[in-house]
Amino acid sequence: MTVIVAVLKALIALNSTLLAAGRVVAWMALALMVVVILTQVWFRYVMGSALNWPDEAARFLMLWMTGLIAPSAYRWGGFVAIDMVPAALGRAAGRSLNLLFLALSFAVLLTAVWFGWKHVTGGWLFGSSTLKLPMHWFGGRAEALKLAWMYMSLWVGLVLLTLVNVELMLREWVGLAAPDLEPPRDAEALQVQAD
Repeated sequence: MTVIVAVLKALIALNSTLLAAGRVVAWMALALMVVVILTQVWFRYVMGSALNWPDEAARFLMLWMTGLIAPSAYRWGGFVAIDMVPAALGRAAGRSLNLLFLALSFAVLLTAVWFGWKHVTGGWLFGSSTLKLPMHWFGGRAEALKLAWMYMSLWVGLVLLTLVNVELMLREWVGLAAPDLEPPRDAEALQVQAD
């Protein structure tokens, strides 16, 4: 049990670091997405000449924001869940049922990570029709942004969700194997619950 608790503590520290960085990038993507959308509104309705790139740029930012914020929501119980049945079963049976559901989720997430990686590696072939990297500013020519960078948001989000899922499974396992031992918690979750 000591080894599992040590692994859980290390995973909590890793997830806390990765998810905190993901949340920072996610709110920056959200802020930039708002700027891009307002730019499009200004040019379309005030200037009378719509730009061709803001729609795809906003979609790009939205996908990355979602991929980076969803694992934090999953870790903190922010997803919709029906928890009446595990609560009604009692502590041991409820934890066992939660562990079963988390194991099923783990299998689905691993499959999704595999398919997501295949999608990312296939996306390097295609370039965006409107999003260009301004290499001409440095003496080159404008290069189309590869769509794989957009697809990678899904894969990164799924990898982070998988890490969170493993943490949740270990928490349930520790709670089941040693009911008197309180599983380690992450400080951010305690802060969110207190607010």
